[in-house]
Amino acid sequence: MAGNTSGRLTFLDWTRGLVVVTMLNGHVFHSFTQPALRNDGPFTLSQFIGGQGPAVFLLLTGITLAFLLDSGERKGLGAWGRWKAALRRSGYLWLLAFAFRVQLWAFAFGQSSWTDLFKVDVLNCMGLGIAVMSIMAIFSTAERARLCFVLGVVIACAAPVISSVNWAWLPPEIYNYFVPNLNYFGFFPWAAFIAFGVSSGSILRLTPPEQMNRLMQWSALAGLAIVFASQFLSNLPYSIYASSDFWLNSPGLTFIKAGVFLLMVSFAYLWCEYGVGSSFSWIRQLGTTSLIVYWAHIELVYGRWFGSWKEGLNNWQCALFVAVLLPAMLLLSLARTKLRDVRWSEWLGPYAAFSNARRVSGD
Repeated sequence: MAGNTSGRLTFLDWTRGLVVVTMLNGHVFHSFTQPALRNDGPFTLSQFIGGQGPAVFLLLTGITLAFLLDSGERKGLGAWGRWKAALRRSGYLWLLAFAFRVQLWAFAFGQSSWTDLFKVDVLNCMGLGIAVMSIMAIFSTAERARLCFVLGVVIACAAPVISSVNWAWLPPEIYNYFVPNLNYFGFFPWAAFIAFGVSSGSILRLTPPEQMNRLMQWSALAGLAIVFASQFLSNLPYSIYASSDFWLNSPGLTFIKAGVFLLMVSFAYLWCEYGVGSSFSWIRQLGTTSLIVYWAHIELVYGRWFGSWKEGLNNWQCALFVAVLLPAMLLLSLARTKLRDVRWSEWLGPYAAFSNARRVSGD
């Protein structure tokens, strides 16, 4: 979830930052809006726009995986080496996912069940998805662009079939990793976004800089076509599936979100290339530190810090909460960037030199 801020790919950070803003708004309204107001326009709009966030994060995770595999290929790293690098990325995300659950459970001790430690969140889906997609390391970048697109379609289309099978014999801790569920991020259909991301990232790596404008134009057109076609097919009175829930496992919803992502990326490229350019952008800043912002705001919004306000605010009060939370998360993001850029050896001074001398001498 960390951004790549180099050269022509800054628009990916801007896209991630825009999703962070919509995610903050959506989570605040979801946590604090009064039950009587949850059918009103502001709440519905916040959830509809905020619902795009997990899909975009997973797509961008797939893009960074494509960059990792392509980079290894350009450096002459063999298939086994690229595969190990992808598995290390998967393990890192799984470690973060578990640490995230432990922290939330510890801070809510006495109010949270120990079973919450095994909740399948978006970070868990990232870890599992990358572990599965790591097999793509054996192919070239051009082959990954094609194969992962097909794989994403297969995962999305298989989701209703997976839902129709009786998986009650599986332990819940495993069941929730695979079977579509409105409360969890199972492999079906969410991993389809990672596959689409690997395909998109591979295409980005294969595109020369002078062809980027043309690629973004085609992305916008493809996004519009996918959204309208998926909406049309989803509204047909018949289906090839015995049962399908649009908001749970419908391939149409997965394709619509992927199409919206293409539109977002195209707009972000246009804005970064001809708008803000290389100047500071607070939205892009949030995108470069999205992990720590995600982690911190979940604790603030869903933790016990403001527990007395849960489901107790009106729309204007929720909007005010967002207006305060957003600058706070921006300050946290800036502090994270500042700490990342600090040269700690200069701060430690003589102690660092003394430690290095001891390590060299073997003391």
